Amino acid sequence: MSGELGPGDRLPPERELATTLGVGRSSVREALRVLEVMGLIRTGTGSGPTAGAIIIGTPTGGMSALLRLQLAAQSFAIDDVVDTRIALESAVVSDLAAADDADLADVHRVLGAMDDESLTPAEFVALDAQLHLALAEAAGNGVTVAMMGGLRDAIEGYVARGIRRITDWDGAAARLRHEHHRIVDLIGQGQADAARAAVNDHIRGYYATVTAPTE
Repeated sequence: MSGELGPGDRLPPERELATTLGVGRSSVREALRVLEVMGLIRTGTGSGPTAGAIIIGTPTGGMSALLRLQLAAQSFAIDDVVDTRIALESAVVSDLAAADDADLADVHRVLGAMDDESLTPAEFVALDAQLHLALAEAAGNGVTVAMMGGLRDAIEGYVARGIRRITDWDGAAARLRHEHHRIVDLIGQGQADAARAAVNDHIRGYYATVTAPTE
């Protein structure tokens, strides 16, 4: 917690941790197991350079898995997921718009791939997820990337079912393409407030589309 250890550093042995923290070794062992499941550390046996508990630099897997499990168990309402996505992605586009040297090469690559009008709905949705994650990765916040990845993965089936209910898919895809280009253009122009507003409208409109009742 003090920041003395960073990615790649090895944690002290269990016995030393137990003494320092004033707890039993079994408690330390259980805590380490939880940290490993969350993707914050990796552990190895033996006495070599990979032995012991080592802090991982990009703890994404466990956090994403936790979100997927909770959403799969319907722990979160879809409205809460929408609000969380908006909060996360608003911060992402704001940071990117304020940055002087944001690398948007991957963002433009995915954006270009999405312009292919021959894409199936499933292919389009997969690229849509890649685009939003590419924006988060460009902003450089690993926790945001992990949370967004977990949220998107967890509701993938929900979104897929909603997409199949859209009668005018070509029209919906054209609108989404336009919104994506506008968001990226606003980032490039450094318009943080407008980019946040565009993300808000885009995400709310997207979920309104996939949850709209069929006639």
